[in-house]
Parts: sequence; structure tokens; C-alpha cells
Amino acid sequence: MRNSSKKRPKAQPPRKAKKLSAPLSKPDVRLLDAEKFLLPTYKRQPVIMSHGRGAYVFDSTGKKYLDFLGGIAVNALGHAHPRIVKVIRREAARAIHLSNFYHNEFQGPLARKLTEWSGLDRVFFANSGTEAIDGAMKLARLLGRKPEEEPAGAPAKKHRFLALENSFHGRTFGAISVTATEKYRLPFAPVVPGVEFVRFNDVADLESKFGDTVCAILIETVQGEGGIYPVSEAFWNRARALATQHGAQLIADEIQCGLGRTGRYFAYQKFPSKPDIALIAKPLAAGLPLGAILTTETVAARVSPGMHGTTFGGGPLACAVALEFLSIVEEEQLLENIRTRSAELREGLAELASRFDFIREIRGEGLMIGIELSVEGAPFVAEAMELGLLINCTHDFTLRFLPPFIITRAQVREFLKLFEIVLAKTPKQASALDAGKSAIPQGAAHVAARG
Repeated sequence: MRNSSKKRPKAQPPRKAKKLSAPLSKPDVRLLDAEKFLLPTYKRQPVIMSHGRGAYVFDSTGKKYLDFLGGIAVNALGHAHPRIVKVIRREAARAIHLSNFYHNEFQGPLARKLTEWSGLDRVFFANSGTEAIDGAMKLARLLGRKPEEEPAGAPAKKHRFLALENSFHGRTFGAISVTATEKYRLPFAPVVPGVEFVRFNDVADLESKFGDTVCAILIETVQGEGGIYPVSEAFWNRARALATQHGAQLIADEIQCGLGRTGRYFAYQKFPSKPDIALIAKPLAAGLPLGAILTTETVAARVSPGMHGTTFGGGPLACAVALEFLSIVEEEQLLENIRTRSAELREGLAELASRFDFIREIRGEGLMIGIELSVEGAPFVAEAMELGLLINCTHDFTLRFLPPFIITRAQVREFLKLFEIVLAKTPKQASALDAGKSAIPQGAAHVAARG
């Protein structure tokens, strides 16, 4: 018989499941859609960026990133600048698109302002930098033809293009033809014929390849995708002289380095002479698609209706925003801020380079800076993203920084602190550079980052 006086233990409540530190992640249908339906032309990070404010961008989980890539030099005013937002709201309610059969309110004033900034005379509006490149190549071929001797359709003697080794001018057919980087060009061969590449900053090689059959030489005043290499004054001056001597066009590709990025309105303004044609895009409309071809009056004199055109280029919304962008750069004295912040970045990066011996070189101008490493750069980009810092790697070994023009001293310090952690934490992997193979293009001068 059981002892009924013995107390029975109290029933215990069901044990609660241990709370996870983070919810179990489910596949995001938006990422799945992107993977299934988009052409695989980009190796995207598995993250959805949601919105931005100033120098910061946020992903769909709410994680905050300091944006030192700026949409690849596009978001020069950062994200959601209040004056830009105001103009977009105002003009979107009035007219988003108007045909180029008619004038709109903003094309003329924007063209005038760009000629004031550049020192050139005429403007054609496109949708992108790559479109501007293709348009400039058409103009160069047009200028190279002698109408009285070479009627339309007949082969033109002056038809060759010179471009620089390590160059990148875009991904349309004409643009890849003058892009030296083989991985972008060779899969689509044969490309536009009559293109020859000159060793970077090598005046002797330039002189040996120039001649009367050259219609244009294309120069990125500061190479961007190629690893942040500023062209030397000696090379620019000789290119200008040879182009004039042979009746060719000097084309300055300022798509990434122009409109203030280097601390000047145009990077070529550090030189004593101007190009015949300058190309701009990325920051022009503060994130909206807009590019432009700027020319001398001499170039413009050969153009007639129907020779070139665009459906969307120079639309009222994009041009209104571009005018506001240029006004903000002037009124908020952003060129001065660019030069000041550049000096602070340069000083901080030089100090880091003194402690991390895998940093080989610091290059660039203004807020267009590259750090060449002796190890692969991709792991550093991944570690930076984990820490909430957006940068990228170009040409395998160069980390590229393209922060907005509006960054503050505090944000420079924040970047340097985060970047120091990245340098310390990232595993260092052996590379071709360790074996003595340099990523520096032949003929390139080693240039320290300048303000």
C-alpha cells in the first residue's frame, strides 16, 4: 500500500524553446526572382539595399553602411539630399519626359552652366557615360572625314583611335573597342577596327603610334576601373600637341573623375590646355540617368540635324536635377570640402600604410582614391561589408574609395577606424604580386594620393 502522506512533486510547466539570437533566415523571394530572371551580368552581394540618408545606406534588414563607393561615383551628394528630393517631387508632378523635338525649360540653362564649368562651347545630352563615349567616337570619325574628298560611305583615311593601356570606357560595342582590359573586350571580338593602345603615361610610345590616320585619342584623366591612375602632365601635354598637329580630337573621359570628384570641376583643369571633347555622366543628375558630350565650337560646326540623337537624353526631370546638383556644389563650396576631406583621408591612409606592409601604394586625386595591395583585394571588401563599410576592389589588387562630396571630418574618422579593423582582420592570401608581378600598368608613374 502506497504512503499517501508523501507529497507528490508539482507538475513542471512545459519548457520554453530556447530563444534564438536571430530569427531563422528564409530565402527572400526578391533575391530568388533576381537570380532566376535577371541576366547574370553582375556578381551581386546577397543583400537588398533599401534606402539611404546622407553618407549612409541601409539594407532591407535595417543594417547601416558607411557608403564609400557612392554607387560607383554617382551619389556625389550622398543619398536623399533634401534639395534634390524637392526638385524631383516638383518636376515629376509637371513633366517627366518631353521629346527632343521641342525645347524644355532646363536643357539650355544646364548646357550653359556646363560650358562655364568646362571651358568648352557646346553640349549634347545622353543617358549614360557609355553613350557619351559612343557619341564622341562618332564625332571623331565625322571630323576625320574630308567631305570634299571622302563622301559619306567611302573609306576615310583618318579613322584610327588611340586609347590607353589599362583603360575602361564602357560596355557598349564602341566603348569596349577602346577599352584595353581584355576580359571586357575579347569575348566580343572582332570589335570596331582601327584601335591601338598606348602604354600609360609613356610619351615615347604615344609619339610612335600617332599619325595622320588617327582621328582621336581617348584619355581617362584619372583611370578609374583600371585602378585609380592619374595621367601625367607630360603625357597630356604631348597628346594635346600631337592631336593638334595631326588634326585629331583629344577626348577626355571624365565620366568618373569629372564634375568635382578630384577637387576641380574637371580633372583636366590641372593642365594648361583643354580637350576638344569632354565626356561626363555619373554624378551629373545625382543618381538619375544623364550623361553629356561637351565639345568645342569647331567640333560642333560639323554637326547637323539627324547625325546623332536620343529619345531620353536631356529630359526635363534629369536636367532639372542636374542644375540643382551644380548649384549645390557651388553654393555649399563642396570643392573645398573635397580637398579638405581628401587631405584628411590621405594622412590617415598613409599612417595605416606605415603599419600594414601589404599596402604597396596610395594613388588618386581628391575623393577618388585607390590603395594597391600585394594581396587579393576581394576579402577586404567582404570584411568591410560585414563591418558596415562599402568599398570595392578593381583590377584584383586595388581597393577603390569614392565617397560623397558631402562627407564630414567625423565620417572620415569613422571610415579610418573601420578600415583599420578591416586591414587587421582580413586573412592575407598570397598573390601574383608577391611573386613580383605588378598590377601597375607599364609606363605608369607612382603617384601618391593628392588633394
